[in-house]
Amino acid sequence: MRRIGLLGGTSWESSAHYYALLNQGVRERVGGFHSADLVLRSVDFAEVEALQSAGDWAALGARYESEAAALAAAGAEVVGILANTMHLVHDDVVRGAGVPVVHVVDAVAAAAVDLGVTRLALLGTRYTMESSLYPDRLAGHGLTSQAPSGADAALVHRVIYDELVHGVVRGESRTALQGVVARMVAAGAQAVVLGCTELSMILTAHDLPVPVLDTTALHVGALLDAALESQTTQEKGAA
Repeated sequence: MRRIGLLGGTSWESSAHYYALLNQGVRERVGGFHSADLVLRSVDFAEVEALQSAGDWAALGARYESEAAALAAAGAEVVGILANTMHLVHDDVVRGAGVPVVHVVDAVAAAAVDLGVTRLALLGTRYTMESSLYPDRLAGHGLTSQAPSGADAALVHRVIYDELVHGVVRGESRTALQGVVARMVAAGAQAVVLGCTELSMILTAHDLPVPVLDTTALHVGALLDAALESQTTQEKGAA
């Protein structure tokens, strides 16, 4: 098993979910007493949020490049950024880590292709929804995405930053998000991307009328694929 380096803390709520899912995944895939071999750097979200609000992505990139180098120095052999928004500095993390960095959008694209859907509704932070992060990377897989705009976009961002990152889950907010999705489905969306790792705290497949692409679960699966790849190959060879 390769050691997985985790760049988390944005927020710690979703990072804790990642930690649990990664260990559950190792138990399911490998069994016995096995658990995930992890090294975690959990940053102070207040520092990151302040730079996000200021639009200082250069500073964030430099910070994350340094953090990725620290993970590699601690023995990480594959790295995951535990937030969709912070994939905006993915290239900086790649430079700092010097090891494979599993991209969340690639995991989403693979799942969408498996489902046979091509038009995706994207929910996430304002930074994610307004960026080219998803459209550009999905295009290489023949997929398109559309984010909400206006009041709907503001609602999604507010629920994430004012509620979910603080561990607050409100029924009225779930209903409001369901309304946003319903409008996007009416406009042609075939599936919904929960493009913020906290969104899985409030929305599930049971809440929405189309397939749900939960980026946290999909990213965890891709990280485990990368970490266990050599072991899986050896087992297949032995068979």
